[in-house]
Amino acid sequence: MINTENAVVLLIDIQGKLAQKVVGSEELHQKVAQLVRGCEHFDVPVVWVEQLPEKLGATTSALADLMPNNTPVAKHTFSAFAEPRVAQTLRSLNRKQVILCGIETHICVYQTACDLLRHHYHVHLVTDGMSSCHPAHHQSGIAMMQQHGAWITVVEALLFEWQQHAGGSDFKAFLSLIK
Repeated sequence: MINTENAVVLLIDIQGKLAQKVVGSEELHQKVAQLVRGCEHFDVPVVWVEQLPEKLGATTSALADLMPNNTPVAKHTFSAFAEPRVAQTLRSLNRKQVILCGIETHICVYQTACDLLRHHYHVHLVTDGMSSCHPAHHQSGIAMMQQHGAWITVVEALLFEWQQHAGGSDFKAFLSLIK
């Protein structure tokens, strides 16, 4: 079970023109935005990375605008965890459940997942919050990460897992996240 006290979301490389070229870009943005709003609601930290932002561009404004008090970490490695600032941030948060979303599934998300698993993190893939330029690459990336031990989820299932209870004023606020 993924719990809010032990979870952190790692948002990977949803930036520049590539973010518009991946399969299902619009749905990807909607699902990741929903996840980011859920993180705010449940007080789950988001670590946000950008691959070579000086060359590939910044995170799309639709997502960056949801995190005005958060700053992305620039990386030059495919694995986000291989970037020392990201690894240090995750260690300092002392949360062992890392929820991955971003692009491309079979490259940066995959390499990040493998590194996290080797360092004994529990990796959860938000499969509707990640994509690649080719559908087969996305599906293969998910399968490869699963073979290494990553768990699969989707945004709505994750948010309901965090909510746990139906009812009360908190539930009404939660419902606004999933509609």
